[in-house]
Amino acid sequence: MAGIATTCYYLTLSSTSTRNTWLELKTNYGRATPIRRRNLSIRAEVNFVNAEEAKKLIAVEGYAVLDVRDKSQFDRAHIKSCYHVPLFIENTDNDPGTIVKRTLHNNFSGLFFGLPFTKLNPEFVQSVKSQFSPESKLLLVCQEGLRSTAAANKLEQAGFQNIACITSGLQTVKPGTFDSVGKTELQDAGKAGLVTIQGKISAVLGTVLICAYLFITLFPDQAEKLLQMSPVR
Repeated sequence: MAGIATTCYYLTLSSTSTRNTWLELKTNYGRATPIRRRNLSIRAEVNFVNAEEAKKLIAVEGYAVLDVRDKSQFDRAHIKSCYHVPLFIENTDNDPGTIVKRTLHNNFSGLFFGLPFTKLNPEFVQSVKSQFSPESKLLLVCQEGLRSTAAANKLEQAGFQNIACITSGLQTVKPGTFDSVGKTELQDAGKAGLVTIQGKISAVLGTVLICAYLFITLFPDQAEKLLQMSPVR
């Protein structure tokens, strides 16, 4: 049987996205056969930028802002004229396992940090597709940068080719960088629950302790009488 020499070529085209094409050229004792395409894959490159670079992408390159945070953070503050498709939605399932997890969550993360009990949005990719074409330029934002990265990966797999994310999220954005809508600054939209009043509580307790110390120091006799009046158990 005649031997066949095989030569493989790997072609990379670099632009906004990376396009990889495998080509195979077979020769039989010097006679070339037509080039046959073995595989074609298109993979987007997620562009991670800081807040100032993100602002230029919007103003100069026409990127649309897609906010993937949950509704509670979005309502507290969001970039003006942005689109909102949450990567996670509130989990209202009532199976026994979910009820236990929701109770534990609400008594800790929900109470102290104001975080809602959520689950992955099964309609996320489809919702984005209904509003944007795969060629659309999208700047994905979330509060800390993790959800936008996960969302970018899902959209990348779905064929979106021009995706950017703000590194470390909106929590790093300085006031006034973007026109925003909401009752708080963009960088503070993730703060809720008891942690938001922790500073105020600490200030009040500190003031009380200082006043008590000064009273005991300056008026020791009166302080001793007050202590004697307190019930002893």
